[in-house]
Amino acid sequence: MQGSRFAFGPFVLDTGAGTLLRDDAPVAAGYRGLKLLAALIEKPGEVLGKAALMDAAWPGMAVEEGNLTVQIAQLRKLLGPAPDGEWIATVPRIGYRFAGAVEKLGREQRKPLPLPGKPSIAVLPFVNVSNDPEQESFADGLTEDLITDLSGISGLFVIARNSAFAYKGKAMDVRGIAQDLGVRYLLEGSARRAAGRVRINAQLVDAVSGDHLWAERFDRSLDDIFAVQDEVTGKIVEALLGRLRTPPPRTPPRNREAYELCLRARRLMDDSPQAAQEAHLMLTRAVSLAPDYAEPYRWLAMNHWMGWVHSGGPSEASRNTALELARKAVALDPGDAGCRWVLAYLLAYDRSFAESDAQFAKAIELDPNEADIWATLSDISVLAGRVEEGLEQIRKAFRLNPFPASWYYLTLGQAQYAAGNYEAAVETLRRDETYRTSSRRFLAASLAQLGRLDEARAEVDLFLVGNPDFTLRHWAEMEPFRDAATLRHFLDGCRKAGLPE
Repeated sequence: MQGSRFAFGPFVLDTGAGTLLRDDAPVAAGYRGLKLLAALIEKPGEVLGKAALMDAAWPGMAVEEGNLTVQIAQLRKLLGPAPDGEWIATVPRIGYRFAGAVEKLGREQRKPLPLPGKPSIAVLPFVNVSNDPEQESFADGLTEDLITDLSGISGLFVIARNSAFAYKGKAMDVRGIAQDLGVRYLLEGSARRAAGRVRINAQLVDAVSGDHLWAERFDRSLDDIFAVQDEVTGKIVEALLGRLRTPPPRTPPRNREAYELCLRARRLMDDSPQAAQEAHLMLTRAVSLAPDYAEPYRWLAMNHWMGWVHSGGPSEASRNTALELARKAVALDPGDAGCRWVLAYLLAYDRSFAESDAQFAKAIELDPNEADIWATLSDISVLAGRVEEGLEQIRKAFRLNPFPASWYYLTLGQAQYAAGNYEAAVETLRRDETYRTSSRRFLAASLAQLGRLDEARAEVDLFLVGNPDFTLRHWAEMEPFRDAATLRHFLDGCRKAGLPE
């Protein structure tokens, strides 16, 4: 789904994978060099100014022009001479251009993921067919709730929200999507809300045969939306498992505005500190409107936790508030796996490990398809010294969520570092999805363990720009380490990289 492939001379550059091959053998090109080469090769023959190239390789950063000169020189040395002179030509006082012949290749066929041993399904984003863009969140919320309902049924394998929404707004063949995600069945649909009523069209497709297993239109009062979702879920389960199973009991909000505020707020959680503040206001409003609705308490808990970990603010007060909110969410809706894993995660950071383990186990029992449970559990397992378990858990998370949020890559890189697989950790943590986040500290530690100290210290400098108050002492006290050897291993790499004590 990502990037393009270009051939020139004996080389093939894959901008999505971030790799350069010469005669099918990997070339040890640096991250910045590959970014520069991609920018040049995507516009062969065109002159690219120095500012544009520096923005491509150092986005959002102020760097000296000499860095660009050094990287171009290293690229030229790496590529060697072109058949007709040089691959990269200098345009005096302006910039550079790619002078060689380039052929754009098709994407390599990705090896299809094996189908699970039970019926597997992805719910594609429902299309908003109204003329009102404000209803987009309504259609998205319907999609998310259907994913949640299906995910809680143990007889199904259900792809996570992040990966399903990677196809939002894209016209693709159902077979291609199913192969990308490694599932057999797809649910497609549309939603329209008007004058207090909702119309939902849904169809279930067997992507292997192309057959439509089930299709139906629902035209109901808007007050019945949760009943409609339960009915759709039941029909899908009946079609896939051959029997109707009652969906897990839901606790719908009594207040429609509170529900929609939660839908909007949870999309803002990871964007930026400013967006997180906006989400906080929305969730606080949702709690005031529907004090017996678990969902806003769950996301408010995460909102406080993220502020505690990342903002450098009053950690003790934020931590206690986050934990209190998570407990409230579970008390209001004990059958919600999402509330359970949030509580489990925060309990681990509170060093209440036995209770944390029990809550994780209950969350998995309630919803074994929830990828976020496996990803957060991987984080906790690795810090407990159970590295192989952690690696297996993050693999499960990626299988359920093949196109996940950026923090999945941070968790995978952390597990790879803990396993001593530093090369793999560097590759993971330099992916565009997670690079420029706090994952840089693990990237720096991995580079340092490989003896690449100059690169490690450069990453430390960049990390400290965004985290100026970071100290290893505070980090070691904050993280839920249960294994002294694992803690020493992480501190060793961080110290070699030059992170402050």
